[in-house]
Amino acid sequence: MIGTTAAEVTILDIFLWVILPYVCLAIFVVGHWWRYRYDKFGWTTRSSQLYESRLLRWGSPLFHFGILFVVGGHIIGLVIPKSWTEAVGISNDAYHWIAVITGAIAGFCTVVGLVILIYRRRTVGPVFSATTVNDKVMYVFLAATIFLGMANTIVGNILSHYDYREELSVWFRGIFWFQPDPALMLSAPMSFKLHAIVAFLLFAIWPFTRLVHVFSAPIGYLWRPYVVYRSRPAGQFGNRPYRRGWMREDVGDVSREIGAGRARSGSSRVPRH
Repeated sequence: MIGTTAAEVTILDIFLWVILPYVCLAIFVVGHWWRYRYDKFGWTTRSSQLYESRLLRWGSPLFHFGILFVVGGHIIGLVIPKSWTEAVGISNDAYHWIAVITGAIAGFCTVVGLVILIYRRRTVGPVFSATTVNDKVMYVFLAATIFLGMANTIVGNILSHYDYREELSVWFRGIFWFQPDPALMLSAPMSFKLHAIVAFLLFAIWPFTRLVHVFSAPIGYLWRPYVVYRSRPAGQFGNRPYRRGWMREDVGDVSREIGAGRARSGSSRVPRH
């Protein structure tokens, strides 16, 4: 680990690596509570599948499956300490090769899927008309976070060989232990710093965008009662023959036939006309 002293930490460093993360995480938590409490019916993806499905059929799976692997890689890299992976026999070189290969594949799928989704949203008229300002801001921050992450894969593992698990990961875990050390971020490459800042800003706007659907799941379906479909008896609505199209009917005839049907079913008594 590269040593740093407290004297090298500036007010800007404290703001970026101590204050900003807590502000963004607080907005993330409180914002989701507020959104669910006061905008429950707006808690949706606002699906646009009815407007266009051909591009969506390709872009959505690529993006969603890719981002799942990206998130999993971040959890392993940021949350699990380096000593734990070494304890199970994964060397530092092996870890970085695995990170490069899997990260490149997952990142490629995510980027291709995101490009298809953005292209679809921009070129398909009804989809573009349904795009809100929040959606546009969300796409900017989401795309910036993903592309900076891809840049980090190149910078950290191919060009400079920066081991983020020795400094950046320790700083990240310190946030949740309420002991963040901004000095750990001083020697990080600029792409890693920008990636962290943009990611936290994405968390801040998250509750106010369609990204809230990440925390939605049809759990109620597990114990929802079965929906039973029953057909009514053949003559319950009268014995008139079925004919297609519009037919001119006399109101009195229709009333008598409805009354006869109800009388046969025993549901009510209809007075004579």
